[in-house]
Amino acid sequence: MPSTTRRNGRRDTPPPRTGSSETEVLRGFLDYLRTSIAAKVDGAPEPQVRTAAVPSGTNLLGLLNHLTFVERSMFLGDDVTDWQATFQAAPSDSVADVVARYQDAVKRANDVLDGCTDLAAPVPRLRPDRPAPSIRWALTHMIEETGRHAGHADILRELIDGTTGR
Repeated sequence: MPSTTRRNGRRDTPPPRTGSSETEVLRGFLDYLRTSIAAKVDGAPEPQVRTAAVPSGTNLLGLLNHLTFVERSMFLGDDVTDWQATFQAAPSDSVADVVARYQDAVKRANDVLDGCTDLAAPVPRLRPDRPAPSIRWALTHMIEETGRHAGHADILRELIDGTTGR
């Protein structure tokens, strides 16, 4: 991704210039946000990366851990019984462990999406007992979910060590 430097010295990566099809636009923006949030967590110092900086208890590593579960649930059919618990990484998990697990979930989700040509079709599911949303809805939801948490991550990372930008 190309980077630009703003007057304040902040390095930033602009949104992607994708192809013109709906699929290319949706997947391009989702991958952009996925890369942004993984980069925001990667290299964050311990123990601050897992320390809550707001009264809700939200922490930087927990956000990426949560998104790993969302990716796996949405595109791989994993069942999550306690969504609130996904906002905390295990104490034994390093930053690198959580980032790697997220990147693996994204790769596996993209493998599923690579086989999907009709955005109106349901997401292929490993759990046939549950109705699946359309691929269009799933991609749009994941853009919203990842974008919202990437915004949270921007603020949390700046509070931790002053790092800004995408």
